[in-house]
Amino acid sequence: MRIDVITVFPKILRDPLNESILKQAIRRIDLQINLIDLRDYATDKHRTVDDTPYGGGPGMILKPEPLFRALESIFQETGDRETARVIFPTPQGELFTQEKAEEFSRQEHLVFICGHYKAVDQRVLDVWVTDEISVGDFILSGGEIPALLMIDATVRLIPGVLGDIESARTDSFQNYLLDCPYYTRPENFRGLRVPEVLLSGHHQKIEQWRLEKRIERTRERRPDLYQKYLASTKQKKK
Repeated sequence: MRIDVITVFPKILRDPLNESILKQAIRRIDLQINLIDLRDYATDKHRTVDDTPYGGGPGMILKPEPLFRALESIFQETGDRETARVIFPTPQGELFTQEKAEEFSRQEHLVFICGHYKAVDQRVLDVWVTDEISVGDFILSGGEIPALLMIDATVRLIPGVLGDIESARTDSFQNYLLDCPYYTRPENFRGLRVPEVLLSGHHQKIEQWRLEKRIERTRERRPDLYQKYLASTKQKKK
């Protein structure tokens, strides 16, 4: 997989992309992550990438020229514009989910355009963007943190990244269920004991307990997901 991230502030992303799972992924699989400084594609001496909006109003808008140049440069190199996914993080987009992360993990090339300031010139979105994605109903200062979030959620699902892929398959949101409680040593900590079933060695009973806890937790905390789980279960029984 190749991931390109176009940003005005590459330093926000540089260190996180070189830590933990993402660092391991670059070493373990054929993963290339490129941080592209949008200012490198400006043409004036001040490296200007934004301007005031037509029609007036507050805030600054990212200009189309530098973004078009950056994207053209990427696809001149890769030649895969027709198959690549160009993702723009925005509160106005489709909600990012585990299903979307799985979908992205099967792609060979992802490009993230990190907005900043008020907005991005609409012509960039009309011509280049394949996916407008929201990470929640709140506003951040720019698209760098949402892009990092989506990259992390996506890359960890690629075979070979995690030492134990089953760890990812049992995470929250798999099959619409939240994850169950987990315990480790000591067995008794300040009078708080590990549930007996987890000490039984009976793997079938343990898996049943974990499933029951996942269902219970999802029903209590995320009734919307619980309804999806019920619907999917009914569908499988047909």
